[in-house]
Amino acid sequence: MDLRPSRRRRALAVPLGLVLTASLGLAGAAAANAQDSDGGAAPKAKAGEKLSYIVNTETDGGTVKRVKREIREADGKVVATYKKIGVIVAHSSNPGFGEALRAVDGVDSAGATRTAPLKAATTTEVGKPHFVKEPKAKSTLAKAQANDQEPLESLQWDKRAIKADKAAKIDQGSKKVTVGVIDTGVDDTHPDLKPNFSAKQSANCVGGKADTTPGAWRPYNADEDYHGTHVAGIIAAPRNGVGIAGTAPGVKVASLKVSEPETSLFYSEAVVCAMVFAADHGIEVTNNSYYVDPWLYNCDNQADQKAIAESVQRAIRYAQGKGVTTVSSAGNSSHDLAAAEIVDDTSPNDTTPVKRTINPATCPDVPTMLNGATSVSSTGPENLKSYYSNYGRYEIDVTAPGGDRAFQTPEEPAKDGGVLSTMPNGDYAYLQGTSMAGPQVAGVAALIKSNHPKASAQEISWMLKAQAQTLPCPEKYDPGNRGTYAANCTGVKGNNSFYGHGIVDALAAVTK
Repeated sequence: MDLRPSRRRRALAVPLGLVLTASLGLAGAAAANAQDSDGGAAPKAKAGEKLSYIVNTETDGGTVKRVKREIREADGKVVATYKKIGVIVAHSSNPGFGEALRAVDGVDSAGATRTAPLKAATTTEVGKPHFVKEPKAKSTLAKAQANDQEPLESLQWDKRAIKADKAAKIDQGSKKVTVGVIDTGVDDTHPDLKPNFSAKQSANCVGGKADTTPGAWRPYNADEDYHGTHVAGIIAAPRNGVGIAGTAPGVKVASLKVSEPETSLFYSEAVVCAMVFAADHGIEVTNNSYYVDPWLYNCDNQADQKAIAESVQRAIRYAQGKGVTTVSSAGNSSHDLAAAEIVDDTSPNDTTPVKRTINPATCPDVPTMLNGATSVSSTGPENLKSYYSNYGRYEIDVTAPGGDRAFQTPEEPAKDGGVLSTMPNGDYAYLQGTSMAGPQVAGVAALIKSNHPKASAQEISWMLKAQAQTLPCPEKYDPGNRGTYAANCTGVKGNNSFYGHGIVDALAAVTK
């Protein structure tokens, strides 16, 4: 059984294709050799190779204008400017571009967002999805209808775990509330997504500049870029007599596509674009089931990584000020995010990884460890931490069902420990990962916002934690009893390293 986690997105691959996200094979320009104990390979363009850069500046108009001139003089091209947060996206084939811009007065940080040049890379996916067909038997459909359920809802153990089924009988959420899915794109033609999809709040942010052309927000390749469509269904699949039910079936979802074509990598310029777009287009909650590529952790003593983290932090802060609650999946590496040291042998993931030992206190996982992000760990059908889920004292805010097919079994009639949701082309399939836990929380946040429309983003985050159902630390945690995923849960009742303040509660969200 291959239990290796996929770190590119927050979903996991498992055998027999029952869950769909796997390891990625990448080809591209090799990174330079400069490194230190907290760093990694330093990106540097070779002659004729173009890289993408983030330049973080002061926000006054004069500084921004002058820095843009300096970008051009350093053989760079301005792609997008986010003046309100002082972030400029630029392209350049000048090997010294980053160093030159860091020396400019008014520039706080600047660096390459990737170690591969701006060209296509190859990708290899392992495993195929376990698709689930909607029942056609009239007796089965009649039984579901009699139980006030969607046709496939009996398989959704995850919704029962957070009391979303009970919440739906009281309040399904407001159409005035929209959750932005920052991901691989959403297939809005799916019959279980189309009724709740908001096209006017959707865009393609790949490259760092928003494209609102109709359909630009859809996946590049439906067979590969299914992740965002799956996430969208977990949040807001409507109760319309079709397929499944979302956590908040009455709210809207929008697609903010940020994944590169072919590689499906999530670079910072696209993420910044998506977060700012969401803030400026009335989106109340964003779901972030990914980490910002190419670094699993971004160290503040590495100029390029520092610039990446700073740009996304600025975008989160801006969005929070506009009332956007940022929900982020904690990751699938089974790492203790509060540890003094973590070994990262996966970064950079767009060229050649370099093994490094980092301190997460100074090398955050972006965006989940940034200020203003609600970080979500994952549980399985038995309400235990999923074997793959990251954890950490004071690093996890809340938890939610993301699945654990390897070590936890759901109660009947559910037969799969993964999370069932929508897939492109009208299909349904199981996936597992903190990618699936995050959207459960985003859905509950949308329910809270629906019932407390004047609540700020900070207040929504507080209510998520205050209303969560406490989960105590297990006496022993060693799935499989082999030590592979053994972990030590620490903390106090109501706030521990595995579950934060507990598992989110959809029923409390509509009654308190």
